[in-house]
Amino acid sequence: MPRKKNRPPYRALILSLTFSAATLMAGVYGLAAFDWPTAGRSLLIPLLRMLGFILVGLAAGQMIEALGWTRNLAVLARPLFTFSRLGDRCGAAFTAAFFSGVTANAMLVDYYQEGRITRRQLFLTNFINQLPAFFLHLPTTFFIVVPLTKTAGLLYFLITLAAAVVRTLLLALFGRLCLPPLSTAPTQAVTAIDQPPSAGGHLFQTIRRKLPRRMLNIVVYVVPIYIAVFTLNRMGLFAFTREWLARFVVTAVVPVESLSVVILSFVAEFTSGFAAAGALLDAGVLNVKQTVLALLTGNILAFPIRALRHQLPHYMGIFKPQMGTQLLIVGQMLRVSSLAAAGGVYYLIG
Repeated sequence: MPRKKNRPPYRALILSLTFSAATLMAGVYGLAAFDWPTAGRSLLIPLLRMLGFILVGLAAGQMIEALGWTRNLAVLARPLFTFSRLGDRCGAAFTAAFFSGVTANAMLVDYYQEGRITRRQLFLTNFINQLPAFFLHLPTTFFIVVPLTKTAGLLYFLITLAAAVVRTLLLALFGRLCLPPLSTAPTQAVTAIDQPPSAGGHLFQTIRRKLPRRMLNIVVYVVPIYIAVFTLNRMGLFAFTREWLARFVVTAVVPVESLSVVILSFVAEFTSGFAAAGALLDAGVLNVKQTVLALLTGNILAFPIRALRHQLPHYMGIFKPQMGTQLLIVGQMLRVSSLAAAGGVYYLIG
């Protein structure tokens, strides 16, 4: 059954902004974690940018739905999503994820709230969408990493790609075994989304009716969580956790010489770890295999913490706190497990 649509959450918005302002004031005055210029440059501007991207993603998702483009977007993914019993709507979100993760998530939420997909379909599709997310960021990372680390960088990308592909196939198999056949699933009934494209006036009315309420619901959660995470980061919580984890996992498998690679892979900028790896590789301190394992270790340790810092606010905003947290935690567990397994295979046969 589609969920009832509530009135805009103005009271919740007021409470959210009040809590956000109190957290910001505490960070500037009480904790001395940062000052007002830093808050404007490093907090408010990125926060507004994130909200802008979310707004565009929500609008794109509602446009796709209102214009009836679901089946067109799902064509390329149809074999996989038919096999996994996830259906065309989930396939459309998968295709959209190659261009925007926010749009894909917004589509999944809309379908779920309107009763067109089940909770299990939403979760499985969100996890499978880690594969298009890998390709979405590939062009910007590949041509930075490979010149710095050469063969080690190529092996690193092949291992991470193999982990993503195997993870996707296993999730599709899980859907095949655990979801009902599409012919009998209630979410496959013909609805307005399967009809020909709507007129432009109807499209505008649909977006105007849905978008403000959805955006306000997201702002209620995104703003205070983002500010709280930023404040904790400025207090050094994440830096301490990262360095402790890095030192904890450096063993005979990943030699102590690679500690700087592991730490820089997620303490500093994204490219810093790869630059350190390339320098140690060229100097003969690390061989190719050790470099690959160090990069994988940094990736495994870094990504969950990066996800908490960068993905938690918008996940909790788009999916609501409970579901967003569950999606993020389970998704990261699947990702880390698959990367660790792929790295273990490489360590044994490499």
